[in-house]
Amino acid sequence: MTTPEPDPPDHPDGGSESLSPSEISPVHDAKYASRDPAGFERLREASALCLSGGGYRAMLFHLGALWRLNELGHLRKLARVSSVSGGSITAGLLATAWPRLDFDGAGMATNFGELVVSPLRAFAGQTIDIGAILRGLLLPGSISDRIADSYRRHLFGDLTLQDLPDQPQFVFNATNLQSSVLFRLSKPYLWDYRVGELEEPTVPLAVAVAASSAFPPFLSPVTIRFPAGAFKPGSGDDLQQPAYTERVMLSDGGVYDNLGLETAWKGFRTILISDGGGHIADTPSPARDWARQFYRVYSVTDNQVRSLRKRQAIGGFKNKERTGTYWGIRSHVEDYRLDDPLDCPTEQTLALARVKTRLAGIKPALQERLINWGYAICDTAMRKHVVLDARRPDFPYPGGVAPP
Repeated sequence: MTTPEPDPPDHPDGGSESLSPSEISPVHDAKYASRDPAGFERLREASALCLSGGGYRAMLFHLGALWRLNELGHLRKLARVSSVSGGSITAGLLATAWPRLDFDGAGMATNFGELVVSPLRAFAGQTIDIGAILRGLLLPGSISDRIADSYRRHLFGDLTLQDLPDQPQFVFNATNLQSSVLFRLSKPYLWDYRVGELEEPTVPLAVAVAASSAFPPFLSPVTIRFPAGAFKPGSGDDLQQPAYTERVMLSDGGVYDNLGLETAWKGFRTILISDGGGHIADTPSPARDWARQFYRVYSVTDNQVRSLRKRQAIGGFKNKERTGTYWGIRSHVEDYRLDDPLDCPTEQTLALARVKTRLAGIKPALQERLINWGYAICDTAMRKHVVLDARRPDFPYPGGVAPP
């Protein structure tokens, strides 16, 4: 079995609090070590990358960020990639390409465009959500099955979690609707601290990404069935029972942690956060019908969770609990106070942030603007806080973030 990378355990109440090194004690270690299959250790002096949700908008925004991280030689340094929802599509393709990436002496993959950019852009031209919903409602099979089939057909084939690289470790985060906490899907194990651990899972990668991106209510849940006794005995807290271990019902990882922060923050010293999530718009007259009101309420909740996670990260950077940086699709280049950032007018970048959160085809020109924006704001954040001596680059595509 591949030895999992160590993660400190989840908070006793299932929340997202993390202990600072000064708070770690033998008492904590003894009490909670069994909750995590990797045990309990201090922070690793390594880098983790978090990729948020946000549909195809986030998928392409993160692609631009990965492009710049690769040029900076930082992609190869990652020890973990933690993702949710649209970020998991990008992470899944990076994971499948990783064994074939040809890193040069400077640590840059020279075939990144061929193996990552081109296939992801081709996929971004496909609309998969509406068709999946209609076929799932009218024909045998669930909506989530249709989404997983699309991922399998266009991106991942028949690969399973066991086909992923050992380093970096890719963690696809979903939300367990039964236990109400985070459900981690990775090569070494599946894990929900209440339900327990399943070692060396053979779950198809397409299903893992579908679970992580199962946006409620239409694309959720993804149901995964396991044989009796598949979960490691004694590895769960209070829900290691057949009703929870033989059928797991998962929703979008963003329901619990829409930055993918939890599985990175608790174990790594350097955290890089790419946030492609949207922002709820103000309205003087919220809808009264149940469907649109539900969506409004969900969006308010999502916005609050995102704000709390972001506040946790920024506070940790300021207090020097972690090193690294945050960049978001709604960030303003001027706020970083970098001397020579790429030209990204705020009115144009905010227009990109308003692209709808869907798995719907995006035209090539808009794809390029989203990629350019992810590239530019990642470059700004990295050159300001992480790679201080890097030179100002050019946009990957002509035109920058301006509409054609």
